[in-house]
Amino acid sequence: MMQDGDRYARMPYRRTGRSGLLLPAISLGLWQNFGHDRPLETQRSIVRRAFDLGITHFDLANNYGPPYGSAEENFGRILKSDLAGHRDELVISSKAGYDMWPGPYGIWGSRKYLLASLDQSLRRMGLKYVDIFYSHRFDSQTPLEETMGALDTAVRQGKALYVGISSYSAQRTREAAAILARMGTRLLIHQPSYSMLNRWIEPELLDVLGQEGIGCIVFSPLAQGLLTDRYLNGIPADSRVSQAGSFSRDMLTDETLAKVRALNQLAQRRGQTLAQMALAWTLRDPRVTSTLVGASSVAQLEQNLGALDKLAFAPEELSELDRYATESSLNIWAASSRN
Repeated sequence: MMQDGDRYARMPYRRTGRSGLLLPAISLGLWQNFGHDRPLETQRSIVRRAFDLGITHFDLANNYGPPYGSAEENFGRILKSDLAGHRDELVISSKAGYDMWPGPYGIWGSRKYLLASLDQSLRRMGLKYVDIFYSHRFDSQTPLEETMGALDTAVRQGKALYVGISSYSAQRTREAAAILARMGTRLLIHQPSYSMLNRWIEPELLDVLGQEGIGCIVFSPLAQGLLTDRYLNGIPADSRVSQAGSFSRDMLTDETLAKVRALNQLAQRRGQTLAQMALAWTLRDPRVTSTLVGASSVAQLEQNLGALDKLAFAPEELSELDRYATESSLNIWAASSRN
């Protein structure tokens, strides 16, 4: 591993809203590629390289895998074997809200579920606390006071340093922040989906985050791989679209693929890959603290981090990008933020 002095030289760190916490401009998400279906050695090499390149933030959730829980188990192994002694240099987050275990207490936003899930996550990772614990989605059937109360309890128990929410609407975000503030715990951060083809946070949510001093870390900035060079010449057999999962073939319309090809040409003019431009674009707004990337290999991780070499956009570039960076019905998490 690198010497500590080199590790932090290249990565820009950005303030999370009005808090003391800095996050790397690019964080590593373990949603895909870190379950028991992938070799642990590959996972170890990706995590080690990420840390060496200044990625201090690792984002997990209870049900990342497959199977559920395995990404946390594997990350716990890597913490013990490769990152021992570095805990205080890391920001580790987890979440609860989607289905995790059978029965009525393994899903949604009850106090029962959130606090039990957090205890399980800590056991899997071998940690005493996580840095950020999220409500993974809004639950319209549970009082928001109960869900936020569970987050407040996690902080008071010393099991989370900060709390966040994911895929909440602008209005629910404002309400959640107010409830937590009354309890004496600040809402640190919101994690929404956001990309050049999924811009739902721009009309209202970013304004709320700016006004409330809440950070923003965006997920799926590459539209689950669509904003890469993988789909420029059709659908490859080993792509995520070809497999059962969160990304369906229905999303790949001719219109959307035409936008992707046009965006790729603009990226080439900038001297970037499409993925690098897409990541840089999500960071153009100062209210966005960090953007989450996944990685199936060290090479892919390094290529994505190349986005940091060219983060600036001229006004005319942004105007041209806006012709093609338009809504493309890719937000599969929209139901959570509609409530």
